[in-house]
Amino acid sequence: MKDYQSVVLRIRKALDLYANLRPVKGDGFDIMIVRENTEGLYSGIEEQGPDRATTLRVVTRGGTERIVRAAIRLARQRQGRLTIGHKANVLKSDVLFRDICLAEAKKAGVSYNEKFIDALGLDVLQHPQAYDVIVTTNIFGDILSDVASYLVGGLGLIPSANIGDRYTLFEPVHGSAPDIAGKDIANPIAALRSAAMLLAHLGDDDGAVRIESAIGTVLASGIKTRDIGGSAGTREFGAAVFAALEEEQSGH
Repeated sequence: MKDYQSVVLRIRKALDLYANLRPVKGDGFDIMIVRENTEGLYSGIEEQGPDRATTLRVVTRGGTERIVRAAIRLARQRQGRLTIGHKANVLKSDVLFRDICLAEAKKAGVSYNEKFIDALGLDVLQHPQAYDVIVTTNIFGDILSDVASYLVGGLGLIPSANIGDRYTLFEPVHGSAPDIAGKDIANPIAALRSAAMLLAHLGDDDGAVRIESAIGTVLASGIKTRDIGGSAGTREFGAAVFAALEEEQSGH
């Protein structure tokens, strides 16, 4: 539809959920992709005609400063390493993004490096253990997290948090997946892990760990959805996770 606007994008902007946190964690690596969430190529400033369409890519000092500062705070809580992903060799808007990120990282005294986003996408797949916190712009963060999901089995396993100064929203990286709604084939792990991120954000670390543990128990038992090599449907997998949670609770 010509005038359609993404509901999720509208919510992010209306609530100023400027930091999109997308963790990708597996055997030997733990990456947090910090994606700027309110501007960039998803600015919403667009025109479409019969022969030409344009989208304005907006990168501001204020938007960049707050996202890199959020990434720096996370890096300090984790391994203390920050990677800045950009395409400043081609895009002037990324020159501004890169320069502000570098200045903030130097000022904060955290360990940092920078990479062109295309090279970064490849290197994350080849050497995921080399990365801790990655900060980048809106569209690049969206693409990079989808690419990195390959490391753990696909989009059905990756959660995310949308963080603002007043509000937070948690959702699977893959979105609502309307094309498979009601077909009992969706992998619910990303949604369950998003719930775990919500609990951790609210201070219930035990609840978050229990959800992750239950997911691990079910996967170890051989129950998997089709996208990760199994035959279970959404309902069967969800029921198995609830059963694992109940069993764990009764064992406490």
